[in-house]
Amino acid sequence: MNGETEKKLLDQTRVYQSSLLGNSVPIVELRGIIRQVAPTDVTVLITGESGSGKEVVANEIYKQSSRQNKPFIIVNCGAIPEGIIESELFGHIKGSFTGATENRKGYFEAANNGTILLDEIGELPLQTQVKFLRVIENGEYIKVGGTRSEKVDVRIIAATNKNLEQLIAANSFREDLYYRLRSINIVIPPLRERKDDIKILFDHFVKQFTERNSVEFMGVSAEAMNYIINYNWPGNVRQLKNFIESLLTLNRDKIIDEKDVLAQLSIPKAEIMPAGVNGFNKQDERQLLFGALFELKRDIMDIKHQLNSFDDAKHRAEPEDGFFISDDKIDSITYNEFEQELLTYYFNKYNGNINRIADKLKISNRTLYRKFKQYGLKNGKYN
Repeated sequence: MNGETEKKLLDQTRVYQSSLLGNSVPIVELRGIIRQVAPTDVTVLITGESGSGKEVVANEIYKQSSRQNKPFIIVNCGAIPEGIIESELFGHIKGSFTGATENRKGYFEAANNGTILLDEIGELPLQTQVKFLRVIENGEYIKVGGTRSEKVDVRIIAATNKNLEQLIAANSFREDLYYRLRSINIVIPPLRERKDDIKILFDHFVKQFTERNSVEFMGVSAEAMNYIINYNWPGNVRQLKNFIESLLTLNRDKIIDEKDVLAQLSIPKAEIMPAGVNGFNKQDERQLLFGALFELKRDIMDIKHQLNSFDDAKHRAEPEDGFFISDDKIDSITYNEFEQELLTYYFNKYNGNINRIADKLKISNRTLYRKFKQYGLKNGKYN
């Protein structure tokens, strides 16, 4: 490899890394997975909460692939009416239905030799899923109104914020398509699990907005930034971006303080306990949260006592799925002991199925593996 080629590859790597922002462990690991997956033609399923960056990851895979100079077509399956989705995906023949006044290419044909992203794949109708499975398996499809198979060479990436296993159980998603799609399953962690990235994303979106709109940013107070970093961000990166744009639009020519942040988020100050403020650190915050859960549990039990609606001999916290901690233990149990109890229970309940356990607990597979390693969980027992 000559010096010019090395420089070109280094420049490309910098571009790729700059698109997926963050220095947290999950994002560093995610970039590593993308570097491994991108050069292949394997089908990829990207899963993650709404707004977490599934399209960004798909774009990263495309940019680092051998098809980077070929078409990249993005299709939102949830935005296309069921009656025309097959025509949109596979194209149609003139006269095949009312309004088909000419032959039309579909998205797959337009993406030939390139990459196609099918976003919201869980919204794909069952009948269309059968035809899509054929494309994945042998690259063949038939246009609406057509009679002959046509070939296409396309890299397929699918994305969803839904639990496809639950859709399979509800008979609204094909099991064979699910397993064919998830040759590689990339799980994007929610923003709340990578708080170290929030300041980086904040600075990026501020720079992006101010340059595009010629708005001067006067700065943000430390207290306000603490609230931003420790907010839960249910809408993930998309919500953070929209929040920043609204915040800067409505608070020009001033340093943004915590009142501005709380007003924009429409939450009372008491609902957030920022780490590092008033002497609290992350460990303190976690213990406070755990203590609050205990108090809530006791309040619920008091109400049940008053209503005489449960057996006094049980006296235990028992959710519908069967996990419980007895009252004599709950007063003295530590957070780590509670976590061990919970992980052991679900490890045994789902026979060690990482995907099901992670989905039940609403955490990423990567986080779950780290927890198992931390506690030495093996075969439902701790070493």
